Amino acid sequence: MEKSYKEYLEHITTFIFDVDGVLTDGTVIINTNGDLLRNMSIKDGYSLKTAVDQGFNVCVISGGSNEGVRKRLEGLGLKDIFLGVSNKIEKFKSYLESKGIKKENVLFMGDDIPDFPVMKLVGLPCAPQDAVPEIKNISKYVSHKKGGKGCVRDVIEQVLKVQGKWNGFYDAKYD
Repeated sequence: MEKSYKEYLEHITTFIFDVDGVLTDGTVIINTNGDLLRNMSIKDGYSLKTAVDQGFNVCVISGGSNEGVRKRLEGLGLKDIFLGVSNKIEKFKSYLESKGIKKENVLFMGDDIPDFPVMKLVGLPCAPQDAVPEIKNISKYVSHKKGGKGCVRDVIEQVLKVQGKWNGFYDAKYD
């Protein structure tokens, strides 16, 4: 019998996220200068900052290269931000090696085909509710929230609650 995704939560030390379709809703607004603007959830941002503050490795690996995204993530305390990545699996492997992280301790959330190879390697592959079917099929957990609409908060909060690190507001007796 396959393990429930909840059995993986207590072993997670590292969160890795894609940007477009995970941290954003996957749409872009193009202004008159040709800049591509994205929406990000404040609630997702709060959970990212909380995970960083609690000592988790929090990393972003994205094919996109929007510097506004980098500034937002740096403002939340993220240090490991890899944008414009054409080979996600190569970046993933070098990141784990550089930090001494075991792949079974990684939660990776992706939403589309470029995330597929990395998601096959991690301990807990996750997807937003509106991910493509191929990604949902290999995910051990599919959030009830859509990309850019709280899916990142959903997975981070679950891990931190299980590990007793959700800002002291959580008490297991309320489950």
